[in-house]
Order: sequence, then structure tokens, then C-alpha cells
Amino acid sequence: MSNHEIESSAISNNNKFIEANTQQVSLSHLKQDCTIPVFAKDNETTIPHFEFIDAVRTTAQQLFPEGTVMMPNIRTSHIIKGRIPSAIGKPAKELLENEKTIYYERMAFMIEIPHVHAYINNQKLNLTVGGVRSYSEQNLFSKKSIEKFKVFIGYKNMVCCNLCIATDGLKDDLRVSSVEELKSKTRELFLSYNQETHVNGMRRLTDYTINQEQFAHLVGKMKLFNHLDKEQKQGLFELLTTDSQINTIIKNYVDDNNFRADNDGYINLWNLYNLFTESVKSNYIDNFLSRNCNTYEFANQLGDSIKNQEDNFFLHKFDV
Repeated sequence: MSNHEIESSAISNNNKFIEANTQQVSLSHLKQDCTIPVFAKDNETTIPHFEFIDAVRTTAQQLFPEGTVMMPNIRTSHIIKGRIPSAIGKPAKELLENEKTIYYERMAFMIEIPHVHAYINNQKLNLTVGGVRSYSEQNLFSKKSIEKFKVFIGYKNMVCCNLCIATDGLKDDLRVSSVEELKSKTRELFLSYNQETHVNGMRRLTDYTINQEQFAHLVGKMKLFNHLDKEQKQGLFELLTTDSQINTIIKNYVDDNNFRADNDGYINLWNLYNLFTESVKSNYIDNFLSRNCNTYEFANQLGDSIKNQEDNFFLHKFDV
């Protein structure tokens, strides 16, 4: 059995954690078939994608040794093509496979740890770790410098593959100069993450419900927010959801098989939150983690406002 087949057999089939402009690749493909970008002025190598993935997975195996840590589900975008020196001047259509070089500017991955899980609203959530790397955030035309990564730990809803990430489970600007430092800082994040608090925060979303009028007011105010100037936004929640994602949320409020509103138009905040995380899948690799985390903060703010009967720019005041 090939490495690719071994890896594929160990990856959950339920794997569309991000969809926009990405393709799935194997770890062996990144390791064996892709060149490694270098810093142009000193020819020092960057930390390649496969070493980043391996560092996170190794750390997870050390911290969760009781059960299986799955093989990574990897999505890539923005392929950078090249060719070997002997193929200079050859028309692109005549290039042989062994004359082509590639690497991916952007890469995202997730790794499930299924023996650590929780149930919310009768839906299973598996503990999940992962990360994002974009070489576009490095100045590859300079000398070797500190490199930037994004690392997360959270849960994956097995019903829909939506990632659920809280603030303490995301390091959106992790800067390191070596693989060992990457492992060390990833370990710090995983150890500081509070699983119980995160699960309880998600579970409490099932306690609060909004009706159709409130939902219509909510999405209207969300669209309005995106067009307010900086002064008008002061004091409001800094929502990152785009207009196109709001349109997806509205559509899925009616159509989604798992999280749509009931026949009377009522929807609890857990289902609403999953409509948000579903819409986040349309983000590019660079920003989908921060927007995923932002949706969790937003859903919890809505829950706090309902619980405490507090004013909220996004919520119309109805009895709930």
C-alpha cells in the first residue's frame, strides 16, 4: 500500500472543513512532490508545509496519547509553478511531469482527535487541531526572518464538518524561527486551551432562541454594519462576516437540513452559530480561522444580550 493510500484511509471521509478555492492534497505529496521556498537573499529555506503539519500532529500525539490522532486533512490554494533548469525555453505544453516544479502559497489543515469528543444538541463534536500557512505573509525576497503561522485547537461538528474555534484556541499570529520553537508554542496553545469552558459555551447556545422577526432584524443589521463608517462602528461588536456570507446564512436559515429554523421560524443560537460557521467555509485560507472564531464570539454576545435583556445593535427586542 502506498503512503498516499495509507494517509487517505486514516482521514475522516467527512472532511470539507473549508471549500473556497482549495484542493485536497496528501502529506506525502507535499513532502515528495513540492519544492521548498527559500529566502532569496541568503537562500535559507522556509519551514515547509509538511514540517509545519508534522510539528502540530506530533505535539497533539504527545498531549493526547490515549487514543488515535488522525492523519491530517490538507487543503491548498494558489499553486506556484516552476520548471527545472534543463527545461528553460521549452513551451509549457511540452513540459514533462519531471520537468515541472510546484509549491502551494497557502495551506490549511486539520487533524481530528476523535477519542476526545462532546455532544451538543445530539450532535457529536470531535476535538480537532490544525493550522494555516501563507507564504504571502513572508518577505521571501529578503534574508531569512521570523516566520508566521496560524494554529488552532477546537472542535469539529461531525454532522457538517464545521469547525468550532474559541478565542483561547486560536493563535492567529504565531511567529517562530525554527520547527522546535513552532512545537513549543503550539504546545503552549494546546495546554492553555480550556476544553470544558469551550464546550459549555457552545452548549449554552441551545438555551436561547430567536424568532423570524428577530432573525430578519439581525441579518439586516449585519448587512448595515458592513457599510457603517469607523465612527458609527465604535462600541459595536466588530463583526467580520461578509455580505455574501450573510446571504448564505439567510438561504440556509430556510434550506439547511441540519440547522434551519423550525416551521414557525424559530431558531436557537446553536443552530444559528452553525449557519455562521457553515458560511465561513467560503473564506479564503488566509482568514477563515479568524472569521470562524469571530462567529463564536458573536453568537455568545447575542446569548448574553438575550440572557441579560441588554440592548444590542443586532437584536430587535422581542420576547424570546
